[in-house]
Amino acid sequence: MIVRKNIKVLQDAMTVTHTNLILASASPRRRELLGLAGIAFDIVVSPVEEPAPDTGEHPAAYAARMARRKAAAVARQHPEAVVLGADSVVAVGETILGKPKDAGDALRMLTLLSGRTHQVVTGCALFAPGREPAIFTVSTDVTMLEISQARLAAYVATGEPMDKAGAYAIQGGAAAFVATICGSYTNVVGLPLAEAVEILRTYGAITPANH
Repeated sequence: MIVRKNIKVLQDAMTVTHTNLILASASPRRRELLGLAGIAFDIVVSPVEEPAPDTGEHPAAYAARMARRKAAAVARQHPEAVVLGADSVVAVGETILGKPKDAGDALRMLTLLSGRTHQVVTGCALFAPGREPAIFTVSTDVTMLEISQARLAAYVATGEPMDKAGAYAIQGGAAAFVATICGSYTNVVGLPLAEAVEILRTYGAITPANH
């Protein structure tokens, strides 16, 4: 659950000026984060599937490519709208961890992350009528404690890891596994909120309420 401190302040600080802003994502975490910023938006789930990375593809390049594909697909369906798409991956060096295929895969990923530092990389893509797309990535370093196989297996058994990149939710049960983070916390949750808000403001999709 995302902490909801000062929600009213956030909601009063921002207002949507574009009449049709779309979040091209099925992620409830991205939906909640964007809503916490007081931004009104519609949701259109992108039809784009998530193929395996190309051989040798850098994690940031893959996340950016997928975010662009997701946003572009929805922008084609809604050419009048401002469309925000995102894709997150967990990376251990050059190894990309997406969502686990099954419980065994989730346990494998968590075992790989245990006791070491990894990166959570989110690619974001913004499509707006008459503008060139804005594509950017944000990376956060996350260091996990050494976690026993029994604890990891118990976490996998909760089912929480199954729809998460890297097989964990920092805002959920895996919070107890994390020693430190360096960078954007909301990026680890699923959307680098400060950066997303800034690009929406730059593209005229939102403006401060007291502007």
